[in-house]
Amino acid sequence: MTHEVVRRVAGIAGEVAATAQETERLGRLADESVKLVRAAGVVRLLQPAEYGGYEAHPRDCAEAVMKLAAQCGSTGWVGSVAAVHAWETALMDRRLQDEVWGPGPDTWISSAYAPQGVAVPADGGYVLRGRWNFSSGSDHCDWVVLGALVAGADGRAAQPARMLHVVVPRADFTVVDGTWDVIGLCGTGSKDVTVEDAFVPAYRTLDPADVVDGTAAAERAGRTGALYRLPFWAMLPLGITAPVIGICEGALAAHLAYQRDRVSPSAPRPADDPYVLYAVSEAAAEIAASRSQLLDGISRLYDLAGTGRPITFADRAAFRRDQTRSAWRAVTALDTVFARSGGNAVRRHNIMQRHWRDAHVGLQHAAHIPGTIYHATTLTTMNITPSTPLRPTI
Repeated sequence: MTHEVVRRVAGIAGEVAATAQETERLGRLADESVKLVRAAGVVRLLQPAEYGGYEAHPRDCAEAVMKLAAQCGSTGWVGSVAAVHAWETALMDRRLQDEVWGPGPDTWISSAYAPQGVAVPADGGYVLRGRWNFSSGSDHCDWVVLGALVAGADGRAAQPARMLHVVVPRADFTVVDGTWDVIGLCGTGSKDVTVEDAFVPAYRTLDPADVVDGTAAAERAGRTGALYRLPFWAMLPLGITAPVIGICEGALAAHLAYQRDRVSPSAPRPADDPYVLYAVSEAAAEIAASRSQLLDGISRLYDLAGTGRPITFADRAAFRRDQTRSAWRAVTALDTVFARSGGNAVRRHNIMQRHWRDAHVGLQHAAHIPGTIYHATTLTTMNITPSTPLRPTI
């Protein structure tokens, strides 16, 4: 049965598409786009029902995101990652959840997970400082999750290195304008954020190791349902790959609509060209396979989590392999379609070129780097334990 949020997103598709050009021009989501996403409830899909969320199946969240991204890649991307941040917040201390959602259920949270800051221990918490890149949607968010290395009194990262996820309210971080000048996903506003010596109570922090296998943090927060027993390195990549596949679906739809009646004085009509039709049909099958692979993978993990049994490293590795491959497969198929869309596809007014740029920039995300993921997964299927450097994002 289709989730009500997915149905609402389908109902606003035309309105989202109409905001896409302004979103790209602004370098952040257009106000109307933000309004539409909030009203549809996309960011609340993975949020606890206790705080006005849906506690939906992650498959429903991915499907809603794909529909958004098919109209505007940047809108789909921001809605997706903000939904994942709500999911992670649900694993954290209840005091933080009260602070975030107590004022209302539509609070958005951005992130910059790379440990580009330091957290110096202080009485009752940490003093945080640093500058972080790639905080998508930060213009619209009241909180941010930041990666930080725990430091000694000298302000330098302690050894051995220990990382934290640190949650900071809007009053304590600054969004740096002019730091998101890119060729695709322009409207995500993935700007730098800075923090200067802000005190962060310990309850607003999380050790990433607690959420790797989907057990410790969920039990600590008192949330033991299947949604909150999923591994972090399944949920975050799901939130990154879903919009990329949605963008590719949007590009395919745009191609078909454009080519249906296109004519050329010097070449066969595309609708009559068997070579073009063959290539595009094959690409369409690849995009459909990418969607199925991603959704089936997260559904398998969700079902495992629902049994109460631990999700193993092998389970996690197989999901990451398939999730990564689904993104590459979809974008490769998009290249096939774009190459057969004619010279007018590169014009600024043609949405094909925006989809093409957005998809390739989305593929640049670290969640789509295949090398160590494929390496570790193959070793695991051979019953060989991967070395530590191959394991951090699985």
